[in-house]
Amino acid sequence: MLFSFCAFGAVKKTTAPATLDSAKELYFASRPDEALNQYIEISKRDKDKTAFLNAIFIALELAKPRLAVDTSAEAIKLFPTDTTVLEFAARAYLANGHNLHAENLFSLLNSADPAQDNFYHVGMARAQMGMKEYKLAEKNLLQATKGSNAVLANFLLGELYFKEKNYFFAVKHYKLALSMDSQFLEAHKKLGDSLMNLKQYKEAWQSYKNVQAADAQYKEVTKALKELSALYKPPVNILAIPETTRDHTYVRKPQNYTGKPFPEIRVGLGAKINGAPKGVTEIKFSTSHKFNAVSGGKTLIKDGENKIFWTVKVIKGVPYLISPKGKKTPFKKSIKITQESTEENANTIIVKNMLVGHGTTWISREDKEYRGDMEFIYSQKAGGIYLVNHVNMEEYLYGVIASEMPSKFPIEALKAQAVIARTYAEKSMGKHKAWGYDVCDTQHCQVYGGVKSERERTNAAAESTQGLILEYNNKPIEAVFSSNCGGFTQSSKEAGWFDTPYLKPVSDYINLEPENFEPYTFSLLLQYPQEAYSRYFNNVSKSNFRWVRYVEEPILRQVVARKQDIGKIKEIIILGRGRSGYVNKVKIVGTHGNLILTKENQIKKYLALGLLRSTYFTIEPVLENGVTKAFIFYGGGWGHGVGLCQTGAGGRAESGQGFKEILTHYYTNVNIKDVRDE
Repeated sequence: MLFSFCAFGAVKKTTAPATLDSAKELYFASRPDEALNQYIEISKRDKDKTAFLNAIFIALELAKPRLAVDTSAEAIKLFPTDTTVLEFAARAYLANGHNLHAENLFSLLNSADPAQDNFYHVGMARAQMGMKEYKLAEKNLLQATKGSNAVLANFLLGELYFKEKNYFFAVKHYKLALSMDSQFLEAHKKLGDSLMNLKQYKEAWQSYKNVQAADAQYKEVTKALKELSALYKPPVNILAIPETTRDHTYVRKPQNYTGKPFPEIRVGLGAKINGAPKGVTEIKFSTSHKFNAVSGGKTLIKDGENKIFWTVKVIKGVPYLISPKGKKTPFKKSIKITQESTEENANTIIVKNMLVGHGTTWISREDKEYRGDMEFIYSQKAGGIYLVNHVNMEEYLYGVIASEMPSKFPIEALKAQAVIARTYAEKSMGKHKAWGYDVCDTQHCQVYGGVKSERERTNAAAESTQGLILEYNNKPIEAVFSSNCGGFTQSSKEAGWFDTPYLKPVSDYINLEPENFEPYTFSLLLQYPQEAYSRYFNNVSKSNFRWVRYVEEPILRQVVARKQDIGKIKEIIILGRGRSGYVNKVKIVGTHGNLILTKENQIKKYLALGLLRSTYFTIEPVLENGVTKAFIFYGGGWGHGVGLCQTGAGGRAESGQGFKEILTHYYTNVNIKDVRDE
């Protein structure tokens, strides 16, 4: 026989007959063990396919692959040709280390949908790799690189070639995986290792630095970079000190239609990923107009020369403003640079070598240009001097909208982003008051790129919605948003935050009824996504909507140890999942203890290098000789999934929806108010 059937799992008695609805309620109430028992009871009693599929799915989530196999065997007896049953059974056998049975099951699956076939090929290849049938695995993975599971297929090909010491082809396929998802940090690490073996030290250094930029605590990369330093001397960032600079950008001030001054907002620049300032010892700047330098209410410099670089520098614990000719003017805690300008020729300030993307894979140094006034604050606690941009609200939005949403998105989506950006800023005034500013310039608040980020279309979106914010009970709402919701937003309560009446889960699917989703549905949606407004790929990477991560056990062990050392990782158990599909409770089982994670940010932080894109995922273990080698995460969306879905807004605007309709879809029970009426 093809299958070795085991006794069907024992079921606990319930006081009332189990139903699909009661089992589902238990599952979404974070009582998966009880839900599993009920689904098994229903499947035995009613021979119900939905109950079987949910039982297999939940058993796998609870790291009970043997029970999943037993349940699968019973399901196959009743539904021997059902492709969904066969697929879930194949996954169960794979998770239980029965590679031959899994290979046979995957070989029976054929679909008219190429996306499904590509996942079948990867599943078959994983089983074959487990049996060391590498040539067969290679054939299936090469087939899968043509489809929607191409990221994982290319990564696994890289793994296969790396194992065979064929580093040239390993590099090729790791790079292909990264070309489709640059946030796949584990692939960056393996690419660096492969390049080292090819003695391509410059590229290896860059790969390792990409990992280090997003996860500075990962010891293996720190060690690799140290070893590499004996073989390769990386370029050193040298602070350029030109006598003159390029021309400042010619920009105009926003038109004030009410005659009232725009409110001012203070933005902390070059902030860390947590929004705190990143101090430096030296900053160079140039102004577009003559400037005054004021400290402690006293004017230190009047009509300072413009379009030439000045320096703010800490010397022996004292901050100085240094003129282009070298004259040093000391100041105490801060110094503010102000300029006079006209409506049609607004002032700007250029700052040399600003650190951008601290704590991310896209970290870099750039010359940045900003509107408004600039304050230089000296703080030993912050590690030196940091910048605070004093700018009016509308000019601040100019630098935010295109930084947060592609400027080529439909104009109605850009208008929606303008309204929530303004709302977020209004609500967040004083968020970082301990450091002397309201908001930071990173994703911790809103990404603010200054003049360089401005685009004609996004500025127009801000101007056409000027003064508009979202309110609930006459107060600005928490206008949170994420890059991509993966098809379904979650409530703020499900994310582990506060419970509000306007941050409720809403669907982004076009032809699906999410209220009818079964637990196992999320597995299918994450692998075979349906049409959704957030599945909008104009100017957006496909990996924003669906992504995959392959995290080896030694990596996960190091990451988890930052929170709690529990030894080797044996299992990851999903104990809670919201109705939107987002995971809200995880148990990590180690040889020396367990760790339970319940907060959205911690679940993303402690399950992979850097961060997982979201908590909307399923997990599959990878076994080698019966021992857990790695975990595969199939995920959807980017961000917390609460509030407006930016990519979904793009898709909705493309379909003809206006910005007000978009906003009231993602934020329920809110009012759109014009603050200029006050």
